[in-house]
Amino acid sequence: MFHNSSQKKYWTFKSEDEVEQMRVSANEKFCKRVLETAKPVVSASVLLERYGEEVLFRHYERRMLEFCNAFKPAMPKSVVGTALMYFRRFYLNNSIMEHHPRIIMLTCAYLSCKVDEFNVSSTQFVGNLVQETPAGQERVLEQILEYELLLIQQLNFHLVVHNPYRPMEGLLIDLKTRYPMLENPESLRKSADDFLTQAVMTDAGLLFSPSQIALTAVLNSASRAGINMESYLTECLKLKEDKETLTKMYDSMRRMKTLLKKYEPPNLEEVIVFKQKLEWIHAQLASSSNKRKRGYEEDGHVAKEPRLAAEEWSDEDLL
Repeated sequence: MFHNSSQKKYWTFKSEDEVEQMRVSANEKFCKRVLETAKPVVSASVLLERYGEEVLFRHYERRMLEFCNAFKPAMPKSVVGTALMYFRRFYLNNSIMEHHPRIIMLTCAYLSCKVDEFNVSSTQFVGNLVQETPAGQERVLEQILEYELLLIQQLNFHLVVHNPYRPMEGLLIDLKTRYPMLENPESLRKSADDFLTQAVMTDAGLLFSPSQIALTAVLNSASRAGINMESYLTECLKLKEDKETLTKMYDSMRRMKTLLKKYEPPNLEEVIVFKQKLEWIHAQLASSSNKRKRGYEEDGHVAKEPRLAAEEWSDEDLL
């Protein structure tokens, strides 16, 4: 299914450089547009550069993961994976200075629940903003519903996401039935799950197929346990005679492992500095826009219309 999917055709890229260039382009286009149209108080020096956007992207991505992991009822891994992929795809072509990641991440999570048929009501969903009042939760829901169509449009209506969780289950079943050399395939699950959790926080899903990610997770888990599974690749997966495919597979695995090793969580001090800039930018842009499309008001509050008595909410409301 993946090989005929929109994910492979439109959302799988050749290299990290290609993906990064898309983000650089989104940042530059937004900065250029703002500097040409915004009021004089907005200058190039107050806008976020690409590095600042990356720090904040990683911060809000981690906040979304925490929100999803603490969600009640428990959110399936596939729903979480889809939400994270929506978030990553959205900011390939959009700047966080234009659309605040706080509301975008909630909209991604909300949409993924619907698409993956995780049946929670809208009231249940915003009820997980546990530090928010019922009135505040209702206002956040209005923001989510306002942004939902924008998110769908920016995803080019490609809403089905193929995650690596199902391929990993298939691999474990295959190991149990066709690879007797491995006595207890289930012993690989915990480390493989950890690998997949790390992978969804990187661009792995934009560069590799779900089956490649799953296979790398299982083989990495085996390697950490001191188990050599080369015979599984050559015999069970019948790659013994196809040396070119085997070489490409090993190359993809090395690239993927390098990608995960390079990942660093955002520095808290940098997050604070860049968040202050982001809040100021959104306040300035919101004050000059009648549409209020950014999910952020000039006084730090979230509201759909300025006539509503908005209540303050922050990242801490997500837990």
